[in-house]
Amino acid sequence: MPDDLWHGRIVIVGASLAGLRAAEALREEGFTGSLTMIGDEPHPPYDRPPLSKQVLLGKVAADATGLPIHRDPEAQWRLGVRATGLDPEGKRVLLSDGESLPFDRLLIATGTRARPWPNPEEAALDGVFTLRTRDDAALLAERLAAGPRRVLVIGGGFTGSEIASACRERGIEVTVAERGPAPLVGALGGTLAKLAAGLQRAHGVDLRCGVTVTALRGNGRFTGADLSDGNRVDADVCVVAMGAVRNTEWLADSGLAAGPRGVACDAGCRVFNMYGIVTDDVFVAGDVARFPHPLFEYQLIALEHWGNAVAQARVAAHNMVNPGPRRRPHLTVPVFWSSQFGLSIKSVGVPTFSDQVVIAQGSLEERRLAMVYGHQGRVTAAVTVDMAKSLEYYQNLIETAAPFPPGPGAADGLAPLTEFPVPSNVPDPKGLSHGPTVALTGHLLDRRLTVVRPAG
Repeated sequence: MPDDLWHGRIVIVGASLAGLRAAEALREEGFTGSLTMIGDEPHPPYDRPPLSKQVLLGKVAADATGLPIHRDPEAQWRLGVRATGLDPEGKRVLLSDGESLPFDRLLIATGTRARPWPNPEEAALDGVFTLRTRDDAALLAERLAAGPRRVLVIGGGFTGSEIASACRERGIEVTVAERGPAPLVGALGGTLAKLAAGLQRAHGVDLRCGVTVTALRGNGRFTGADLSDGNRVDADVCVVAMGAVRNTEWLADSGLAAGPRGVACDAGCRVFNMYGIVTDDVFVAGDVARFPHPLFEYQLIALEHWGNAVAQARVAAHNMVNPGPRRRPHLTVPVFWSSQFGLSIKSVGVPTFSDQVVIAQGSLEERRLAMVYGHQGRVTAAVTVDMAKSLEYYQNLIETAAPFPPGPGAADGLAPLTEFPVPSNVPDPKGLSHGPTVALTGHLLDRRLTVVRPAG
């Protein structure tokens, strides 16, 4: 690697978990050059998982969720400024304040934002919220602390379910409207989704599945919503939890393989251009990235996972300042966790990459179990409910492409409850109000691909 890159200019777009950890890793690797962090929010990097849990319960203030800084990245921070464009040939990032920043290496870590309610006038009603940012969480926590009569949550994914859990723990009546057949079905498949549905109802959630919200009602202030089945829900707070939108619009004219599904890269976090040619100076990490994984047929995977953001950021940082032979791949197996209604749900692998499931330990009735997912005869994922100590065992099965269904041998030795696998019943995400936290996005780099023939 040319020596000047150890002292060159690196720009990180996204003052996020991935952006911060990448900046720290660059200094650990020995990078001594100029480092600039661009963030569209005015706040330094903060932790998002507590926003839908402790913050909504009033146990932690939203402004107390800042991420610990393990080492000073010695960066120039440009907070409250958005990146609006990228000139890859001129190696410049265009900013919303009119400035353009030159770089030798660029890391894209712009993450996601909450999918808004599609009707802007209805979305602007007082009492309608989304939950993604620190400011979102502070406003919603304040409204929940005021004791609303009922909260309507649109979307039964992990975020929507955690919001519903927080409402019930606060003693607030809550209705969850989910277009699909059950909450969490897009992330975990049909069998565990039945457990999730039963759990919500057992805790007093008014769960409405197979319906959509057709309109939000109110005169300046939200008062209720119309459902597709003709019913109406009266509520004074609405939380739109319909998944995430990847922040890629600023790259629309960059020529990179960036679109609604994310920014496509190779296993070393180097971004592809829209014709499948890998760049050598633009990298990506975190929720906005789509990367290939050998365990999942080299399909490009998009993740919304805390652990993935950290691991991928470190790989990206290493590869930004090391020559080809010393570069390493990002092959981390996805891991995710959620706490809701008194249960701890943890997953490893890609549950949606499956055709069958088997309960390897415990039972649905006990609400303590380990469910293993298989695809064409090999283990591809596992989800535990209040049995997290078994997860490492199943992760090893995934990493070694062990045959499915698995044999006995997990940590606590409980006998399998289901002798035969059953279909995993992973639905088409187009029929859901929520999206999976792990999405297999195929092999195409970008849907805008066109063939341009050179002249002459």
